[in-house]
Amino acid sequence: MTTWHVILIASAATLALKLGGYFVPAGLLERERPARIADLLTVALLAALIAVQTLGAGQAIVFDARVPAVIVAAALFALRVPFLVVVIVAALVAAGIRAFV
Repeated sequence: MTTWHVILIASAATLALKLGGYFVPAGLLERERPARIADLLTVALLAALIAVQTLGAGQAIVFDARVPAVIVAAALFALRVPFLVVVIVAALVAAGIRAFV
């Protein structure tokens, strides 16, 4: 199985899941428990994506300049700093650490 086969299968599975969502009754998602699960699942998937992109390098876990940059970005978000400022400051932190290490 080549990489293209995997990509095509994953694309078909994603499309099937999206189409399957149209067959879920609206009343099901309006109930409290499924709505809460859907909300929490979104947050969990986003957190997992951030963790993988921050700490992952192939099959290894790496602590490099990205980790302090994400910590600084999280602190700035907690202080309700505008998004553009957060991105610029986090990039400067990562660049500064990489310049001196």
